[in-house]
Formats: sequence, structure tokens, C-alpha cells
Amino acid sequence: MTHPVANTSAAAASAEIPEFPMTRALGCPFDPPPALQAQAPISRVRLWDGSTAWLVTGYDDQRALLADPRISSDTTHPGYPHVSAGARERRKLARTFIFMDNPEHARLRRMVTAPFAIKRVETLRPAIQQIVDELIDVMLAMPKPVDLVESFALPVPSRVICELLGVPYADHCFFQENSKILINRDSPPKAVREAHFKLLTYLDALVTGKLANPGDDLLSRLAVEHVATGEISTHDAAVMGQLLLTAGHETTANMIALGTLALLQHPDQLAALREVDDPTLTASAVEELLRYLTIVHSGRRRVARADIDIGGVVIRAGDGVILTNETANRDASVFPDPDRLDIHRDARKHIAFAFGMHQCLGQPLARVELQVVYATLYRRIPTLRLAVDLDQVPFKHDGLVYGVYKLPVTW
Repeated sequence: MTHPVANTSAAAASAEIPEFPMTRALGCPFDPPPALQAQAPISRVRLWDGSTAWLVTGYDDQRALLADPRISSDTTHPGYPHVSAGARERRKLARTFIFMDNPEHARLRRMVTAPFAIKRVETLRPAIQQIVDELIDVMLAMPKPVDLVESFALPVPSRVICELLGVPYADHCFFQENSKILINRDSPPKAVREAHFKLLTYLDALVTGKLANPGDDLLSRLAVEHVATGEISTHDAAVMGQLLLTAGHETTANMIALGTLALLQHPDQLAALREVDDPTLTASAVEELLRYLTIVHSGRRRVARADIDIGGVVIRAGDGVILTNETANRDASVFPDPDRLDIHRDARKHIAFAFGMHQCLGQPLARVELQVVYATLYRRIPTLRLAVDLDQVPFKHDGLVYGVYKLPVTW
């Protein structure tokens, strides 16, 4: 017979472990949740399925773990801390290389690295500038107020990634709607499964078509250099295409809209960016906004492959680990006065794109897109302002990527 005192003690211990993710404070939409910032550097949190994982909040500890070969990204490990039931279902259906360890991770990643190299991406800057200018022209001709997300923030990276991958932009409504389901924490497994297969079927057909009629795009390169040689299947290529298509437009779109909102709420910073035509300052503003906002806000998920002693805590082999980059990027020991947005700050050490071998493949492209947008939008529409009160802006608290669903603006 179980002793009632033991039961009470176990219940109390369980209740002391906070739930993750945590809620942002009302009126502070750009800051990490207060309860998250108040956590010890390494502590336990409880997840949606009742399991627990280690939460790591500090900058130095996160960089150390992200570079540690004893930490795994393998989602097939039983201790992996999945974001949700829907996310777990998606990983069962297909794993991309970002959820693998070396050598398989490196082998597959190398197949798609070249188009995202810094020098290659820089050659796209004039084309990105043209897309941005065209969309601003259209927006200026529209009746006000205008939803910046639908009319500008989402189309910019969608058009760019479609051109890079060789995906018809005419199909953007289809892939955007299904991508939304995949990156929503609340999407049930059935909806995730359906959206996944719709996108995969679509991309598989594209890859198959490019085997016969290749173009000058990434999916064609995958088809000709890796599918035709038998190195990977059309399914494998479609899985990689799905990752790049979804990540390539969702993250940057949210940074465009949320970054704009943050600047509108900090008019001194917006004025400094708008009034000085200086590419160096624009690049600095991009890095600071990436640090300040850190839109991947469900934590980098990992699992320990061996015992790891860090910060005076032993993380045991098989334990799940969550690294909250938004708290690392607000670490005062690295970024003085971290809760202040300062576009003149040297924020290049941020880890908004993660760190180590799994850091974001598309970060050079994201940087160029954001530089072009931030250098153009506010100068071409110098009186841009919110058309509603801040508390009426719908934020994406339920997404794997933080942002806004709509951003009504006027001028």
C-alpha cells in the first residue's frame, strides 16, 4: 500500500515543475515570458504530454551545448522533447536533416548548401530589391488601411524562395496555408498529417517533372545531381524541398512584420534607420532585431546522448533538453541592457539562427532580404504607422515561429 504522505510529496514535487512554453506578459509582446526569464539557468519544465525536460536559458550554456557532440537532434530518440502531438506526428512521417545527427545530417545538408552561400546570395540582392519595390508600389495603390502581412511581409520571402527552389509562385496560397498548419503548435496530428502529405505530393511531382525538364533552380539540381544518380529518392528530395519552402518564407515573413511593429513602437530607432542611408547601420539593425525578437520561441529541442555536467547540473543520457534562444539573446552578461532595442548595438553574437552544425542554413538569404526590406520600406513610406492600437494586433502565441497574424498599417 502506498503511503499517503509519499503521494502528497510526489504531487507537490510535480506541481513545482512549471509548464513550458510559458505565457508572455500583456503589453510586452516583444519580450520573453517573465516566468521564463525568472527560471534558473538550468531547470526542469513540464511539457504538453506530461514529460519533463531540462530548460537551459543562458547564453554561454546554450552555445556550449549546441556545439557538444553529446547533444543530439535525432527526433527518433524516445527522450526527444517534441513541441506538440502534431509536431511528433510530423517527425514520424518524415525527418529532415535538421533533425538528424552527423554523418547523415552533413551528407544531406551539403546537397542544398551552395545556393545559400553568402556570395551566391549577394547576387540575388538586385532581384530582391525589385520584388520589394514592386510590392511597395502595389501597396501604395491600395485603399488604406493595408495588412502589411498579406500585402508585403509574406509575399517578399515567398517570391524569393519560390524563385530559388523552382516552385511556381502561382501556388503560393496552397503552400502557405499548409505551412501554417505545420508550424502551429495547436494543430492536431490528423491535420498535420494531411497538410504534410499535400505538400509532399505536390513537391514530389515537381521534382519528378524537373528530372525530365530541369531548370536553373535548387529542386532541379537535387533532381539531376542526386535523384537521377540514385543517391536519394524523389521522396527525399521532396522532404528537403518542404523544409526549405516552409522555413524559407515563414521565418522571414514574421521578421519583416514583427520587426516593423517593433520599430513603430520605438520611433527613435525607426527614425535613425530611416534617415541615414547607411548599409552598415541597416545590417546592424537587422542583427539587433534578430536578437531582440528571436522569433523561434519554442526552444531548440535536443536530447542528451551521454551524461553532461554543465552549470553544476548533470543532464543524464536520454534526457530531453530545451534551449530558449530568446533568453540567451537577452543575457545581460553578453548584451548589456538587453531589453532595450538599440540598432547601433553590435549584436552579431546573437544565436537567433542557433549555433554549431545545426545553425540555420538560410541565414545569409534571410539577412539580405531583411536588409533590403528595412532599408527600403520606411524610406519609401516615411509616414508608415499602425492603423490600430497595439492591443488589437493578433500575435502568434500558438506558432513555432513568433510573429503577427495581421498588421494593419496606414500612412
